Amino acid sequence: MVKFSREYEASIIPEWKAVFVDYKCLKKLIKRIKIARRDAGPPPLLAAGETGSSYGFSVLDPVRSIAARFAAHHAAASSPEGEEESLESDSGELVRSTDKHEQEFLEKADEELDKVNKFYATQEAELLARGDALIEQLRILADVKRILADHAAASSRRGRGRALGRANSMPPPSPSVNGSSGRHLLSGLASPQSMSDGSVELQQARVAEGAAVAEEVMAALERNGVSFVGGGLAKAKKDGSGKQLMGRAALLQLPATVRIDIPPTSPGRAALKVWEELVNVLRKDGADPAAAFVHRKKLQHAEKNIRDAFLALYRGLELLKKFSSLNVKAFTKILKKFVKVSEQHQATDKFSEKVKRSPFSSSDKLADEVECIFLRHFAGNDRKVAMKYLKPQQPRNTHMITFLVGLFTGTFVSLFIIYSVLAHVAGIFSSTGSPTYMDIVYHVFSMFALISLHVFLYGCNLFMWKSTRINHNFIFDFSSSTALTHRDAFLMSASIMCTVVAALVINLFLRNAGATYTDALPGALLVLSTGVLFCPFNIFYRSTRYCFMRVMRNIIFSPFYKVLMADFFMADQLTSQIPLLRHMEFAACYFMAGTFRNQAYETCTSSPQYTHLAYVISFLPYYWRAMQCLRRYLEEGHDINQLANAGKYVSAMVAAAVRFKYAATPTPLWMWMVVISSSGATIYQLYWDFVMDWGFLNPKSKNLWLRDQLILKKKSIYYVSMMLNLALRLAWAQSVMKLHLGRVESRLLDFSLASLEIIRRGHWNFYRLEHEHLNNAGKFRAVKTVPLPFRELETD
Repeated sequence: MVKFSREYEASIIPEWKAVFVDYKCLKKLIKRIKIARRDAGPPPLLAAGETGSSYGFSVLDPVRSIAARFAAHHAAASSPEGEEESLESDSGELVRSTDKHEQEFLEKADEELDKVNKFYATQEAELLARGDALIEQLRILADVKRILADHAAASSRRGRGRALGRANSMPPPSPSVNGSSGRHLLSGLASPQSMSDGSVELQQARVAEGAAVAEEVMAALERNGVSFVGGGLAKAKKDGSGKQLMGRAALLQLPATVRIDIPPTSPGRAALKVWEELVNVLRKDGADPAAAFVHRKKLQHAEKNIRDAFLALYRGLELLKKFSSLNVKAFTKILKKFVKVSEQHQATDKFSEKVKRSPFSSSDKLADEVECIFLRHFAGNDRKVAMKYLKPQQPRNTHMITFLVGLFTGTFVSLFIIYSVLAHVAGIFSSTGSPTYMDIVYHVFSMFALISLHVFLYGCNLFMWKSTRINHNFIFDFSSSTALTHRDAFLMSASIMCTVVAALVINLFLRNAGATYTDALPGALLVLSTGVLFCPFNIFYRSTRYCFMRVMRNIIFSPFYKVLMADFFMADQLTSQIPLLRHMEFAACYFMAGTFRNQAYETCTSSPQYTHLAYVISFLPYYWRAMQCLRRYLEEGHDINQLANAGKYVSAMVAAAVRFKYAATPTPLWMWMVVISSSGATIYQLYWDFVMDWGFLNPKSKNLWLRDQLILKKKSIYYVSMMLNLALRLAWAQSVMKLHLGRVESRLLDFSLASLEIIRRGHWNFYRLEHEHLNNAGKFRAVKTVPLPFRELETD
């Protein structure tokens, strides 16, 4: 049976760990009470309410127990009434025990209870405020959708009547709001392009119709508590002064105060946001009045944001309920241990009552109310659909994946041994072997080997993050139902290497048999892997493949996409995979150019275009990462650390350029330039690794030159990791040494250095996410914050 302390530690919410009941500390205090009572021995006269010592057995214990009960009853009858409530004062404070250890336990338990209550009250108030804001957002969305739908239907009816009456003599009215290309303005005007079409009467009709739409939308927003600038004109209109047309004209002169705010997370949304801001600026200058556009696509985004916000609210309420139940259970368990050791029944009962009256122990129905709202508005009263969003099913752990990992790993080892023997017999890696084999096959198969190694290390990261309870799915914003586990990553790595080595063996058999076009096999492997990556069917981890492609799209088009944690984390991985990108460059050149027919290896190595492209590919990961830093600098309140981080990648680009120049012209001057630029970039990177990414080198930390909070128990692991990161960061020194190696040895050295850089990156990943988790836990963020679409505009 698992002890409750272990079960409790495994069940608590990692981000809220600091505000849970410190069960271990209270358990230590109980152990002190137990040791103190054992050392003091049985007292000569038992106190009231106690039943004797439990640290031994004597035949006189029953007699002593009966005598103690009579003594306790006599003492209670003879005591004055003012002393009956000595265990708890009128103010509700707990009685102070005669034993100092028992008193210390009760005081500590009281502190823990206050801590839990304060945090629960804060979180509950925050979630309630968020729920009220979401209810208001939902009302606004429903009113706007209803009003626009009604006016779209009326406009369609008027358009049909006008078309029949005029016998197609005039152009049809503009499309409705709910149409695929319809667009209206919140201020009541149509788009500027539509205003220039048709006759003057049609334009006036459209303006009047748009004003009616804006009139009802603004009224709906006012009913939901949204204030407007220029209320005097609106009041005059409500009071009935002036004609209806004048009221609408006055309404058109009002500045827009409410808009649908969709975050510019993609280039399309960013362009739309820039256009709206430009229109609003022109409007302030007296140009054509236009406010935030309201159209079907934008309403869909607004509805999706509100739905995601409800999901986050529901998750927060569920976590708060779990927080309440775990703390109640912890107090119940620890009080049972306390009364068993100290036999302070009355003090324990008083404290139990105080726990029951605490706010955090009271059950609420907030999560059920949110579930009903979500069911009605976002699931069409279909409970199964609602539960797919609110409570997604967790993937079941089966032994099949573990079996497949072992199967593919064993197959890979066997095939690798076979390939090594065959290659040795055929003399592939000897000095007299064919250079074409190494030139062509090396690039393709080393590319897959580096990918497999990176996936394997990612699986190790997933295993360590899970073991140390680092909530990586929340940090990366991954769905727990589709996110990879460490077994899945190991299966992907083993299957890739098994396929690659099998292709190597087949290629070697075909080469020895004298078959034609044996070098087409690596190309077939590339085509197969590309097909698996883009496969639209729900096989081979489709959600993970699509997530990878989406993240790569965000990286390639930096800085036009909003930078999330998964985006810049993946971009950091690419900075360690520059050799892989170079291999991909050669494979694309060799197979796409059709040079495998004549095996002209020099075509893709000696041309100046190939060399220039090599420069570009070596700089691309650093460029993408620098652009991400600049995007975050603009979005996160001009944080100077983001500019400093971008400078780190610029220094890496300069060092890489100097090394390329030295490889082309190996002169002493360029050698010293390599040493200076690479040393400066390495010092910059090491500082950022240790201080910013890992949070180490803190001189005021209670852990020498580390940080205050550490997840791993052994501090020596952190020091060894720092030294290992330092050693692997100095791998560039090999480029200065100019070792005279053969073709096979140089290929092996390049592959080894590329593998060491990937190992360094996998090693860096754990501490980077550990630091991110601790910072996130320090702010008690367990639920993501979804921006709400409807907000007021700041107007002059």
